[in-house]
Amino acid sequence: MSFRRDKIMALSGINLDNKTKKGLQNMFKRFLSNGMHGICFSPYEEGQEPGDQLSEKQIRRRLKVIKPYTKWVRSFSCTEGNELIPKIAKQMGMKTLVGAWLGGDPKINKKEIEGLKKLAKEGYVDIAAVGNEVMYRGDLTEEELLDFIYDVKREIKDTPVGYVDAYYEFSLRPKITEACDVVLANCYPYWEGCSIEYSLIYMKDMYNKAVKAASGKKVIITETGWPSAGEGLNGALPSYENAIKYFINTQNWASEDDIDIFYFSSFDESWKVGAEGDVGAYWGIWDEDEKPKFMTKKLSLKKGKMFA
Repeated sequence: MSFRRDKIMALSGINLDNKTKKGLQNMFKRFLSNGMHGICFSPYEEGQEPGDQLSEKQIRRRLKVIKPYTKWVRSFSCTEGNELIPKIAKQMGMKTLVGAWLGGDPKINKKEIEGLKKLAKEGYVDIAAVGNEVMYRGDLTEEELLDFIYDVKREIKDTPVGYVDAYYEFSLRPKITEACDVVLANCYPYWEGCSIEYSLIYMKDMYNKAVKAASGKKVIITETGWPSAGEGLNGALPSYENAIKYFINTQNWASEDDIDIFYFSSFDESWKVGAEGDVGAYWGIWDEDEKPKFMTKKLSLKKGKMFA
């Protein structure tokens, strides 16, 4: 076997160490123009937070921003105006991964589940997600979550049903994995303190652990991303450049290995600071004013690369 410079650290992704800021911005623009599989939708404007009622106007405006760059959109709730997201997305020609947000309030859980089933029966749901990181937060027991999953599956037989959680939960909870038609795994090297240099290798390992647990079922990465500002976590450092590098390598891997990824997130949302610390506000590809964060000039799409 002989020396191959192009194969050195290939698992770590594209070598971006010598790229200038402008060079990174140009690469980011190219990868975004080529389009993503999916993106997590951030509906809350500045000053809003979960619990506030979302308007059709703000949802439609924000979906118009992301539509040219993604095939799929992921929503997290079926109440408080969130139920409009899949309806408007479908009107715009996008596919939808629709989530019911489950927590410690039985009344809210019932409304969310009924909302998810209604949307699915009306044809607005391509994949249904029953809960998001419920096991991680400890909001429900495993048996309670399983009851919700099987209840949804009984009523929307033509729609794939899954559950979203950290990748390792599917190894720890085989009953939940068995209940899912599709395994929906969140993979964040950042939240496990991984440095940007090894983040792609780390994410591949996360994904492969979910694939092993899935035993042949399809695995979708439902969240991954990197913050552009804020306080770091061990070796994981938020920065403008690191956020660009992570996006580029994630999208390149997704394209080369045909991995379905929902990138987190569409827009910066300051309400997340309370739950995640100061980095919570800086996960978006667009800022809180819906302006692109990682490009100096207005993005122009290449002919043939737009998603209809």
